[in-house]
Amino acid sequence: MNSYPHKPLAMLINELAKRTGLSVHTIRFYERYGFVKGTRNQSSRNNYFHYDEEAVQRLELVVDAKSVGFTLQEIAEIIDAWYGNVYTKTQKLRILADKIVVLDTRIKELRDMKRQIQQCMTEL
Repeated sequence: MNSYPHKPLAMLINELAKRTGLSVHTIRFYERYGFVKGTRNQSSRNNYFHYDEEAVQRLELVVDAKSVGFTLQEIAEIIDAWYGNVYTKTQKLRILADKIVVLDTRIKELRDMKRQIQQCMTEL
């Protein structure tokens, strides 16, 4: 028997906001940008959008990518390469490899800055 807590297959935007730590406003912005997409329940009389686990994963990817300095356009490329069917496998691999190069460069820059700050501290 599965001991994991049951997670809903579809959630409303408020639940998605709780799960991701993002505001409803921010989720709506990312939805307009094409990062996530809700679906309407055809059998329901309400006009609510429902979101699945992929929406959580996509939004977590957006948050992580933004935290390392990627622009929205760069994040869109990553999402298209990861989830979309726009690119061939070769193109997807190239896009993702390019992002790794960008990250490696930023890591080097951060390490260099850390060394400079440490040197300043030893000179005080």
